[in-house]
Amino acid sequence: MTKSKNLLEETLAAAIVDPSTVETDGTPKLKYADGTREHKSRTHVDNRGTVTELFDTRWNWHPEPINFVYTYTIRPGLAKGWGLHKEHEDRYFLLDGRMEIVCYDVRPDSKTYGEISKIILCPENPRIISIPAFVWHANVNIGNTDVRVVNFPTQPYDHAKPDKVRLPIGTDLIPYTFPPGINGW
Repeated sequence: MTKSKNLLEETLAAAIVDPSTVETDGTPKLKYADGTREHKSRTHVDNRGTVTELFDTRWNWHPEPINFVYTYTIRPGLAKGWGLHKEHEDRYFLLDGRMEIVCYDVRPDSKTYGEISKIILCPENPRIISIPAFVWHANVNIGNTDVRVVNFPTQPYDHAKPDKVRLPIGTDLIPYTFPPGINGW
């Protein structure tokens, strides 16, 4: 009995308590980079399939109009990032797959300056989400199928002068380490 008690005490002393991820009422404890906006969408289901609302001006969700839209994919086990925009925000809506957005806020006047935050986009929680300018972000496919995302950025892409700077995903300048097996740029 003494041996079991010592093993119990030894393992419990080394254990880390799981952090709470929801409030007492069950709502998620989400911490996003300051200025990130989110609008939860609805999926309407009937016997034929589904319809999910991507964007509606009546939501008054974002002050900038929709003036450019594109879609991109990420293959399983890959990441796109670290990327940062100086002049515009990305506004993402996930169509297929499971994606984690890892953000690093380097804006000196931000409430979340120097912090890492994560946003999971998945079919069970349809929504449009914005990533503010001057926030480094990496988009990671965390599923087993391709991710397909629609982006409604606040400015059209300028082919002559892209508003994007990059760091490698393994940079020491951002205090985040991707899980083993995640590759990308």
